[in-house]
Amino acid sequence: MGEAARTLPDHPWLASYPPTVDWAMPIPARPLTELLDGAVARHGAKPCLNFLGKRTSYRELGQLVDRAARGFQAIGVGKGTRVGLFLPNTPYYVIAFFGILKAGGTVVNFNPLYAERELVHQIGDSDIDLMVTLDLKLLYGKMARMLAETGLKRLVICRMAEILPFPKNWLFPIAKKAEIAAIPRDDRHIPFAQLIANDGRPAPVAIDAREDVAVLQYTGGTTGVPKGAMLTHANLYANTIQCATWYAAKERKPGEGADDGQERMLGVLPLFHVFAMTAVMNFGLHLGAEIVLLPRFELEQVMRTLQKERITLFPAVPTIYTAINHHKHLKDFDLSSIRFCMSGGAPLPLEVKEAFERTTGCTLVEGYGLSESSPVATVNPAVLHSDKKGSIGLPLPGTIVEIVSLEEPRRVLPPGEKGEVCIRGPQVMKGYWRRPDETAQTLVDGRLHTGDVGVMDEDGYTTIVDRIKDMILCSGFNVYPRNVEEAIYLHPAVAECVVAGVPDEYRGQTVKAYVRLDEGQSLTAEELHAFLKDKLSPIEMPKVVEFRRELPKTMIGKLSRKALLDEEQSKRDAAAATGGSA
Repeated sequence: MGEAARTLPDHPWLASYPPTVDWAMPIPARPLTELLDGAVARHGAKPCLNFLGKRTSYRELGQLVDRAARGFQAIGVGKGTRVGLFLPNTPYYVIAFFGILKAGGTVVNFNPLYAERELVHQIGDSDIDLMVTLDLKLLYGKMARMLAETGLKRLVICRMAEILPFPKNWLFPIAKKAEIAAIPRDDRHIPFAQLIANDGRPAPVAIDAREDVAVLQYTGGTTGVPKGAMLTHANLYANTIQCATWYAAKERKPGEGADDGQERMLGVLPLFHVFAMTAVMNFGLHLGAEIVLLPRFELEQVMRTLQKERITLFPAVPTIYTAINHHKHLKDFDLSSIRFCMSGGAPLPLEVKEAFERTTGCTLVEGYGLSESSPVATVNPAVLHSDKKGSIGLPLPGTIVEIVSLEEPRRVLPPGEKGEVCIRGPQVMKGYWRRPDETAQTLVDGRLHTGDVGVMDEDGYTTIVDRIKDMILCSGFNVYPRNVEEAIYLHPAVAECVVAGVPDEYRGQTVKAYVRLDEGQSLTAEELHAFLKDKLSPIEMPKVVEFRRELPKTMIGKLSRKALLDEEQSKRDAAAATGGSA
């Protein structure tokens, strides 16, 4: 990159860019299936998936995907057909995901923990009639009801026992008999084994990478009910290449060789979530990594797996790193194999980052993005200057970050001024599925309006202040929960915290902190206030502090401010019904 290109006034981040990364690098628009095919060609015999000890090579995965694609085509999946995935992390997810794409279809991700009303909404909105799920009562029970209540017509049923290693595959049907659903034998239920019973030669499908939607990723977006972000093949392929390019620029430790085919990735984040879909599955396949899949987050299992499998790459969310930092027997585990971690999904508290790096010796970088950007838009460099701590980093190659005025959304602000974060780039979605009005509100003049408030400094580093919708309006002043949370995390007794605005008759809203203490620690609200006195302004100081044994989390492990606010609303509704006060 020439000096002139590195100092463009409208791209201040270029002067700070890693010297081995070209921000203006060409990023081809290709079908996402080429990513898998390339990995299979390069790494055929190498292990690709490791599920509870059963390994699947890249060549075997490629063959299974081709057979799934042929099977999907045989039951009517073609160009643009939307197919739902209602699966936890298992090899079935990866096989079905790429099988659907090779058949020409579009993947619709479903969260297995969704309530029935959420399933009804998403099935109806995405207009799917085919879903892939497991033979476990927890999952099949919900889908059986969806067959009766929605436009869903058929289910592809995957048997859990068939993806387990010996002897677990023999013992599972016996030991877990009460958890396995009885599946009717009719034309509405298609066994996965039957789906892939073919020659593995799907009919070729012409994919327009820029136009054809690979995934409908449902998200609340910046406002409103969940809606499907249309992520094209080109969006998802580009984001994988962007992440891989950034990762390749990291500093290497002595004796550390090439990454291609050498990494071991832990996949504990749910693949149906956009962060894991890109940062674990697609990124891992592109690297030729062995992806060690866990069906859900259980701290003890994660700790054992990190040590036993000598994991080198560990994408996760802040709450997972926090849980590891506070493990009571942390010193008994050897986590030194971990070399690189990317945190996403939620702000990464500085204390959490530094503690995890001290424990493992790895590099932990914070990235930023959202479902509408496939999802990664910015990432911190592997070597971060001390004055940039707390930043979400620099834009990925080909990505432009702009801060626009909250009052005049078309006016781009200069460095140092606070406004809404906007993104341009090849990873930005095509739009919202069947939501032209909301698409027009979110994609304006080619910019993706994120709903986040941030500021970019003169070196091109962006810092997120908070979500527009999470800002607390207290006596006419804006209070940003993230600022308050960062201050609370500085207290050594605090393990987790969430700050939110709750209604207040006098101030409009008041600041409330929900705090979980580390095991064996004690703290009072008065002691916390004294600790925060020199760290927060009076208007930011939490007026209410609630200590809890646990804080609610989303399926991906993010602390859930929404769940806490829903609880507050329920309390107020109950008080109003009885004539009392919340």
